[in-house]
Amino acid sequence: MNLESLASQLRGFVGITRKKQIGSLMQFFPIESERIIASFGEDAAVIDDGEEVMLLAADGIWSKLMEVDPEWSGYCSVLVNVHDIAAMGGWPVAMVDVLSVDNGNQEIAEKVLRGMKKAIELFHVPIIGGHLHPDTPYSALDVAILGKAKKKAVILSSTARSGEVVVAAADMDGRVHPRFAINFDSTSFKDSKTLLTQLGSMQELGERELVKAGKDISNPGLLGTLGMLLETSRVGAVVDVEAIPIPAGLELASWLKMYPGMGFVVTAKPENAQAVLEVFERRGLTARVIGRVTEERKLVIRQGSEETVLFDLEKECVTGIH
Repeated sequence: MNLESLASQLRGFVGITRKKQIGSLMQFFPIESERIIASFGEDAAVIDDGEEVMLLAADGIWSKLMEVDPEWSGYCSVLVNVHDIAAMGGWPVAMVDVLSVDNGNQEIAEKVLRGMKKAIELFHVPIIGGHLHPDTPYSALDVAILGKAKKKAVILSSTARSGEVVVAAADMDGRVHPRFAINFDSTSFKDSKTLLTQLGSMQELGERELVKAGKDISNPGLLGTLGMLLETSRVGAVVDVEAIPIPAGLELASWLKMYPGMGFVVTAKPENAQAVLEVFERRGLTARVIGRVTEERKLVIRQGSEETVLFDLEKECVTGIH
Protein backbone atom coordinates (compact mmCIF):
# COMPACT_ATOMS: atom_id res chain seq x y z
CA MET A 1 0.00 0.00 0.00
CA ASN A 2 1.38 3.43 -0.94
CA LEU A 3 1.52 6.22 1.64
CA GLU A 4 -1.25 8.37 0.19
CA SER A 5 -3.62 5.41 0.18
CA LEU A 6 -2.70 4.69 3.82
CA ALA A 7 -3.20 8.34 4.76
CA SER A 8 -6.58 8.43 3.02
CA GLN A 9 -7.72 5.33 4.91
CA LEU A 10 -6.67 6.80 8.23
CA ARG A 11 -8.27 10.20 7.61
CA GLY A 12 -11.58 8.44 6.96
CA PHE A 13 -11.23 5.97 9.83
CA VAL A 14 -14.21 6.26 12.17
CA GLY A 15 -11.98 5.98 15.23
CA ILE A 16 -10.46 9.30 14.19
CA THR A 17 -13.42 11.10 12.62
CA ARG A 18 -15.56 10.57 15.76
CA LYS A 19 -13.18 12.86 17.68
CA LYS A 20 -13.75 15.97 15.56
CA GLN A 21 -16.80 17.24 17.45
CA ILE A 22 -15.11 17.45 20.85
CA GLY A 23 -13.81 20.99 20.41
CA SER A 24 -17.23 22.48 19.74
CA LEU A 25 -18.40 21.42 23.21
CA MET A 26 -15.81 23.43 25.13
CA GLN A 27 -17.69 26.73 24.91
CA PHE A 28 -20.26 25.29 27.33
CA PHE A 29 -17.72 24.44 30.05
CA PRO A 30 -15.95 27.53 31.41
CA ILE A 31 -13.13 26.72 33.85
CA GLU A 32 -12.77 29.18 36.71
CA SER A 33 -11.01 27.14 39.41
CA GLU A 34 -7.39 27.92 40.23
CA ARG A 35 -6.92 24.31 41.30
CA ILE A 36 -7.31 23.00 37.74
CA ILE A 37 -3.79 22.51 36.34
CA ALA A 38 -4.84 20.89 33.05
CA SER A 39 -8.14 19.83 31.52
CA PHE A 40 -9.41 19.47 27.95
CA GLY A 41 -6.99 17.72 25.60
CA GLU A 42 -5.47 15.58 28.35
CA ASP A 43 -6.26 11.93 29.07
CA ALA A 44 -7.35 13.04 32.53
CA ALA A 45 -7.97 16.41 34.14
CA VAL A 46 -5.25 17.42 36.61
CA ILE A 47 -6.38 18.94 39.92
CA ASP A 48 -3.95 20.48 42.42
CA ASP A 49 -3.75 18.54 45.69
CA GLY A 50 -0.60 19.76 47.41
CA GLU A 51 2.45 17.60 46.71
CA GLU A 52 0.26 15.36 44.60
CA VAL A 53 -2.49 15.88 42.04
CA MET A 54 -5.87 14.27 41.58
CA LEU A 55 -6.55 12.85 38.12
CA LEU A 56 -10.14 12.68 36.90
CA ALA A 57 -11.32 11.02 33.68
CA ALA A 58 -14.37 9.37 32.14
CA ASP A 59 -15.10 7.17 29.14
CA GLY A 60 -18.27 6.00 27.46
CA ILE A 61 -18.36 2.69 25.64
CA TRP A 62 -19.17 2.91 21.92
CA SER A 63 -22.68 1.62 21.20
CA LYS A 64 -21.40 -0.55 18.35
CA LEU A 65 -19.14 -2.41 20.75
CA MET A 66 -21.99 -2.89 23.21
CA GLU A 67 -24.08 -4.44 20.44
CA VAL A 68 -21.32 -6.82 19.36
CA ASP A 69 -19.98 -7.99 22.74
CA PRO A 70 -21.45 -6.68 26.03
CA GLU A 71 -18.96 -8.62 28.16
CA TRP A 72 -15.97 -7.22 26.29
CA SER A 73 -17.57 -3.77 26.60
CA GLY A 74 -17.71 -4.13 30.37
CA TYR A 75 -14.08 -5.22 30.45
CA CYS A 76 -12.98 -2.35 28.22
CA SER A 77 -14.83 0.23 30.30
CA VAL A 78 -12.35 -0.44 33.10
CA LEU A 79 -9.36 -1.01 30.82
CA VAL A 80 -9.60 2.35 29.02
CA ASN A 81 -10.09 4.31 32.23
CA VAL A 82 -7.13 2.69 33.96
CA HIS A 83 -5.03 3.57 30.90
CA ASP A 84 -6.09 7.22 31.03
CA ILE A 85 -4.69 7.48 34.55
CA ALA A 86 -1.54 5.52 33.72
CA ALA A 87 -0.91 7.74 30.68
CA MET A 88 -0.67 10.74 33.01
CA GLY A 89 2.06 9.09 35.08
CA GLY A 90 -0.40 8.24 37.85
CA TRP A 91 -2.05 5.36 39.64
CA PRO A 92 -5.81 4.67 39.77
CA VAL A 93 -7.76 4.97 43.02
CA ALA A 94 -11.41 4.10 42.32
CA MET A 95 -14.22 4.28 39.74
CA VAL A 96 -17.96 4.95 39.48
CA ASP A 97 -20.20 3.82 36.63
CA VAL A 98 -23.51 4.57 34.91
CA LEU A 99 -25.17 1.49 33.41
CA SER A 100 -28.29 1.64 31.23
CA VAL A 101 -30.01 -1.64 30.38
CA ASP A 102 -32.18 -2.15 27.29
CA ASN A 103 -35.72 -2.76 28.61
CA GLY A 104 -34.41 -4.59 31.63
CA ASN A 105 -32.49 -7.17 29.57
CA GLN A 106 -30.77 -9.00 32.41
CA GLU A 107 -28.69 -11.13 30.07
CA ILE A 108 -26.97 -8.03 28.64
CA ALA A 109 -26.58 -6.55 32.12
CA GLU A 110 -24.99 -9.70 33.48
CA LYS A 111 -22.53 -9.92 30.57
CA VAL A 112 -21.50 -6.28 31.02
CA LEU A 113 -21.06 -6.70 34.76
CA ARG A 114 -19.14 -9.95 34.32
CA GLY A 115 -16.67 -8.13 32.06
CA MET A 116 -16.31 -5.26 34.51
CA LYS A 117 -15.72 -7.65 37.39
CA LYS A 118 -12.94 -9.44 35.51
CA ALA A 119 -11.16 -6.15 34.77
CA ILE A 120 -11.59 -4.90 38.34
CA GLU A 121 -9.92 -8.05 39.62
CA LEU A 122 -7.08 -7.85 37.09
CA PHE A 123 -6.29 -4.16 37.57
CA HIS A 124 -7.13 -3.93 41.29
CA VAL A 125 -9.30 -0.80 40.95
CA PRO A 126 -12.68 -0.91 42.70
CA ILE A 127 -16.01 0.48 41.52
CA ILE A 128 -17.44 2.20 44.58
CA GLY A 129 -20.72 3.65 43.32
CA GLY A 130 -22.60 5.02 40.34
CA HIS A 131 -26.06 4.87 38.84
CA LEU A 132 -28.32 2.26 37.23
CA HIS A 133 -31.04 2.84 34.61
CA PRO A 134 -32.74 -0.59 34.64
CA ASP A 135 -35.31 0.06 31.87
CA THR A 136 -33.98 2.32 29.12
CA PRO A 137 -34.72 1.69 25.40
CA TYR A 138 -30.98 1.13 24.86
CA SER A 139 -27.92 -0.35 26.59
CA ALA A 140 -25.06 1.98 27.48
CA LEU A 141 -22.09 2.06 29.84
CA ASP A 142 -20.07 5.01 31.12
CA VAL A 143 -17.32 4.91 33.73
CA ALA A 144 -15.45 7.69 35.54
CA ILE A 145 -12.17 7.20 37.36
CA LEU A 146 -10.20 9.02 40.05
CA GLY A 147 -6.43 8.70 40.17
CA LYS A 148 -3.42 10.30 41.80
CA ALA A 149 0.08 11.27 40.73
CA LYS A 150 3.10 13.07 42.09
CA LYS A 151 2.84 16.69 40.93
CA LYS A 152 6.35 16.74 39.45
CA ALA A 153 5.75 13.44 37.63
CA VAL A 154 2.58 14.30 35.70
CA ILE A 155 2.79 13.54 31.96
CA LEU A 156 0.71 15.92 29.83
CA SER A 157 -0.33 15.82 26.17
CA SER A 158 0.31 19.54 25.77
CA THR A 159 4.04 19.72 26.41
CA ALA A 160 5.70 18.16 23.33
CA ARG A 161 8.33 20.41 21.74
CA SER A 162 10.20 20.51 18.45
CA GLY A 163 13.35 18.40 18.37
CA GLU A 164 12.04 15.64 20.62
CA VAL A 165 11.76 12.05 19.43
CA VAL A 166 8.46 10.16 19.21
CA VAL A 167 8.39 6.73 20.87
CA ALA A 168 5.61 4.18 20.38
CA ALA A 169 5.23 1.29 22.82
CA ALA A 170 2.71 -1.55 22.86
CA ASP A 171 2.31 -5.16 23.86
CA MET A 172 2.60 -7.22 20.67
CA ASP A 173 1.45 -10.41 22.40
CA GLY A 174 -2.28 -10.49 21.68
CA ARG A 175 -5.02 -11.25 19.21
CA VAL A 176 -7.62 -9.38 17.20
CA HIS A 177 -11.06 -9.49 18.81
CA PRO A 178 -13.05 -12.13 16.88
CA ARG A 179 -16.13 -9.90 16.45
CA PHE A 180 -14.66 -6.39 16.59
CA ALA A 181 -11.71 -6.13 14.21
CA ILE A 182 -10.45 -2.74 15.44
CA ASN A 183 -9.77 -4.08 18.95
CA PHE A 184 -6.54 -5.94 19.74
CA ASP A 185 -6.73 -7.88 23.00
CA SER A 186 -3.35 -8.00 24.70
CA THR A 187 -4.58 -7.94 28.29
CA SER A 188 -7.59 -10.12 29.16
CA PHE A 189 -5.65 -13.40 29.26
CA LYS A 190 -2.70 -12.12 31.30
CA ASP A 191 -2.12 -12.03 35.05
CA SER A 192 -2.39 -8.94 37.23
CA LYS A 193 1.33 -8.72 37.94
CA THR A 194 2.18 -8.55 34.23
CA LEU A 195 -0.49 -5.95 33.48
CA LEU A 196 0.33 -3.70 36.43
CA THR A 197 4.03 -3.89 35.55
CA GLN A 198 3.24 -2.73 32.01
CA LEU A 199 0.95 0.07 33.18
CA GLY A 200 3.59 1.22 35.65
CA SER A 201 5.96 2.08 32.81
CA MET A 202 4.40 5.55 32.48
CA GLN A 203 4.60 6.24 36.22
CA GLU A 204 8.30 5.34 36.17
CA LEU A 205 8.92 7.52 33.11
CA GLY A 206 7.11 10.43 34.76
CA GLU A 207 8.86 10.12 38.10
CA ARG A 208 12.25 9.84 36.40
CA GLU A 209 11.33 12.83 34.17
CA LEU A 210 12.31 10.93 31.04
CA VAL A 211 9.40 11.94 28.81
CA LYS A 212 8.07 15.36 27.84
CA ALA A 213 4.55 14.42 26.69
CA GLY A 214 2.46 11.29 26.29
CA LYS A 215 -0.89 9.59 25.78
CA ASP A 216 -2.25 6.07 25.87
CA ILE A 217 -3.05 4.77 22.39
CA SER A 218 -6.83 4.80 22.19
CA ASN A 219 -9.60 4.27 19.61
CA PRO A 220 -8.02 6.56 16.96
CA GLY A 221 -5.05 4.15 16.79
CA LEU A 222 -1.38 5.04 17.07
CA LEU A 223 -1.22 7.87 14.52
CA GLY A 224 -4.64 9.24 15.40
CA THR A 225 -3.60 9.39 19.06
CA LEU A 226 -0.31 11.01 18.11
CA GLY A 227 -2.30 13.54 16.06
CA MET A 228 -4.31 14.47 19.17
CA LEU A 229 -1.10 14.92 21.18
CA LEU A 230 0.45 17.12 18.50
CA GLU A 231 -2.72 19.19 18.17
CA THR A 232 -2.80 19.81 21.93
CA SER A 233 0.91 20.71 21.98
CA ARG A 234 0.60 22.91 18.85
CA VAL A 235 3.46 21.13 17.08
CA GLY A 236 3.88 18.58 14.29
CA ALA A 237 5.90 15.43 13.66
CA VAL A 238 7.49 13.29 10.97
CA VAL A 239 6.92 9.55 11.45
CA ASP A 240 8.73 6.73 9.66
CA VAL A 241 6.02 4.11 9.20
CA GLU A 242 8.65 1.41 8.63
CA ALA A 243 9.82 1.96 12.23
CA ILE A 244 6.41 1.19 13.74
CA PRO A 245 6.39 -2.22 15.46
CA ILE A 246 3.51 -4.45 14.30
CA PRO A 247 2.22 -7.71 15.84
CA ALA A 248 2.97 -10.82 13.82
CA GLY A 249 0.38 -11.59 11.16
CA LEU A 250 -1.05 -8.06 10.94
CA GLU A 251 -0.67 -5.49 8.18
CA LEU A 252 0.34 -1.89 8.91
CA ALA A 253 -2.98 -0.35 7.80
CA SER A 254 -4.97 -2.70 10.01
CA TRP A 255 -2.72 -2.15 13.03
CA LEU A 256 -2.92 1.63 12.72
CA LYS A 257 -6.71 1.43 13.01
CA MET A 258 -6.69 -0.72 16.15
CA TYR A 259 -7.06 -0.03 19.82
CA PRO A 260 -4.00 -2.01 21.01
CA GLY A 261 -5.14 -2.87 24.53
CA MET A 262 -1.83 -1.89 26.13
CA GLY A 263 0.03 0.90 24.36
CA PHE A 264 1.44 4.41 24.73
CA VAL A 265 2.98 7.11 22.56
CA VAL A 266 5.38 9.60 24.14
CA THR A 267 7.88 12.29 23.21
CA ALA A 268 11.31 12.62 24.81
CA LYS A 269 14.55 14.52 24.46
CA PRO A 270 16.88 12.61 22.11
CA GLU A 271 19.38 12.02 24.89
CA ASN A 272 16.68 10.24 26.93
CA ALA A 273 15.38 8.05 24.11
CA GLN A 274 17.41 4.97 25.02
CA ALA A 275 16.37 5.15 28.66
CA VAL A 276 12.69 5.45 27.63
CA LEU A 277 13.00 2.40 25.39
CA GLU A 278 14.68 0.48 28.20
CA VAL A 279 11.84 1.22 30.65
CA PHE A 280 9.17 0.06 28.22
CA GLU A 281 11.07 -3.05 27.15
CA ARG A 282 11.94 -4.05 30.73
CA ARG A 283 8.26 -3.86 31.59
CA GLY A 284 7.16 -6.08 28.71
CA LEU A 285 6.27 -3.64 25.93
CA THR A 286 7.82 -3.43 22.47
CA ALA A 287 9.09 0.12 21.98
CA ARG A 288 10.66 1.96 19.06
CA VAL A 289 11.62 5.50 18.14
CA ILE A 290 9.27 6.14 15.21
CA GLY A 291 9.83 9.82 14.44
CA ARG A 292 10.57 13.32 15.66
CA VAL A 293 8.59 16.38 16.69
CA THR A 294 8.71 19.41 14.38
CA GLU A 295 7.71 23.06 14.62
CA GLU A 296 5.57 22.85 11.49
CA ARG A 297 2.08 21.80 12.61
CA LYS A 298 1.74 18.83 10.29
CA LEU A 299 1.82 15.10 10.95
CA VAL A 300 3.87 13.76 8.07
CA ILE A 301 4.28 10.04 7.45
CA ARG A 302 7.35 8.80 5.58
CA GLN A 303 8.40 5.56 3.91
CA GLY A 304 11.85 5.56 2.38
CA SER A 305 12.04 8.63 0.14
CA GLU A 306 8.25 8.98 -0.08
CA GLU A 307 6.22 11.12 2.32
CA THR A 308 2.73 12.57 2.64
CA VAL A 309 0.82 14.77 5.08
CA LEU A 310 -1.61 12.82 7.23
CA PHE A 311 -2.94 15.84 9.18
CA ASP A 312 -2.29 19.50 8.44
CA LEU A 313 -3.03 20.85 11.91
CA GLU A 314 -2.86 24.46 10.71
CA LYS A 315 -5.92 23.85 8.51
CA GLU A 316 -7.75 20.90 10.06
CA CYS A 317 -8.29 19.29 13.43
CA VAL A 318 -8.39 15.91 15.06
CA THR A 319 -10.42 17.01 18.09
CA GLY A 320 -10.81 20.77 17.59
CA ILE A 321 -9.75 21.42 21.19
CA HIS A 322 -6.79 23.57 20.15
